[in-house]
Amino acid sequence: MSINSIENATRYSEELDKVFEQKSATGFFADNALKTKFVGAKTVIIPDIDFQGLADYDRDTGFSRGAITVSNSSYTMSMDRARSLQIDREDMDETGIANLAGKILGEYVRTKVVPECDSYVLSKLAGLAATRANLIDGNIEKPYEALCSLINEVQKKVGYDEELVAFIDSAMYAAFQNSTEISRLIDVTDFKQGNINLKVKSINGVALIPVVSERMKTAYTFNNTTAGGFTPLSNAREVYMLVCPKSGAHLVKKTEQMRIFTPEQNIDADAYKFDYRIYYDVFVKKSGLDAIWAWLSPEVTISAQPEDKTVTEGSISGSVSVTASSEGTLTYQWYSCTDTAKSNAVKIASATSSSYTIPTTLEEGKYYYFAKITVDGIASVDTTVATVTVEGSED
Repeated sequence: MSINSIENATRYSEELDKVFEQKSATGFFADNALKTKFVGAKTVIIPDIDFQGLADYDRDTGFSRGAITVSNSSYTMSMDRARSLQIDREDMDETGIANLAGKILGEYVRTKVVPECDSYVLSKLAGLAATRANLIDGNIEKPYEALCSLINEVQKKVGYDEELVAFIDSAMYAAFQNSTEISRLIDVTDFKQGNINLKVKSINGVALIPVVSERMKTAYTFNNTTAGGFTPLSNAREVYMLVCPKSGAHLVKKTEQMRIFTPEQNIDADAYKFDYRIYYDVFVKKSGLDAIWAWLSPEVTISAQPEDKTVTEGSISGSVSVTASSEGTLTYQWYSCTDTAKSNAVKIASATSSSYTIPTTLEEGKYYYFAKITVDGIASVDTTVATVTVEGSED
């Protein structure tokens, strides 16, 4: 069976797009991109229409002439992401390739592509709200009041007949779920996302879309290393809530394609090779810039990061520490890991202060530690990693 065909590549691309629609929290923004037009490799044009208001009718001269202004704004796409995946020939038989490949690729989109796209879209929208000072100062003990404030600010801009969506951090969503007062206000409504009809919870007609905390930050680094993926910036803030019109942003995906090669065509390995590429970005029209509002966590300022230490085996003393401040209440948790990239991080029991005493039982070698600083029990930021080098004693 030949897997390298246009038909199979198209079928996989279509199925992966369905996975994106079903699993992405922000995928419905792609429905707003139908009227965009590409004019170059990285440029997309989105029309913005404005009208003049009504004027008095004159019985002698008749109608007052009004202008229609169509502003074709050009936007530059920045997210061109790809990955090549391989499945060894020996991991499957000829009849099982299509089924196994479909499962692997679907899982890749669900666990890697969708989280990254959601994180990018939400961080860009939250950053836009922060840049334009479209922020509220909510009370974590009263999440419903904060949501109503956000909705009110958006409705001031777009009116009361526009369909709104509210992206809610998982911790805040849990507060909604646990409140008996709010639970009586929650309804289940239909929500269309692409060709998928979903059931979502809503309050006062506003769809509530819960999003895991890792995708609700204000800024990320989208890695171009071997591991790839994305990580929050050290100074990123948690997005507690973000409210905007459902039509308020345009998610443009220019390329979402799959190339497939059999082991005979793959010159690098005796394996089936799947090349996946997605070229995308999210844009907001000028007329909708002030229709996006957010509630962010208090900012955490780290004035002193943990410092590297060198100690001697058998006579270890000292600690690693961090100095931080915030308008919110800070708590600390220290972790050990296996490198400066925070790989294989493990929580250290009872290490919950701003400093961590270096264990006196460490043997010769290198050890890595960092602290997670949490504000108000919800949002968290990580410190840099401190390297503790244990040298052997001369004895």
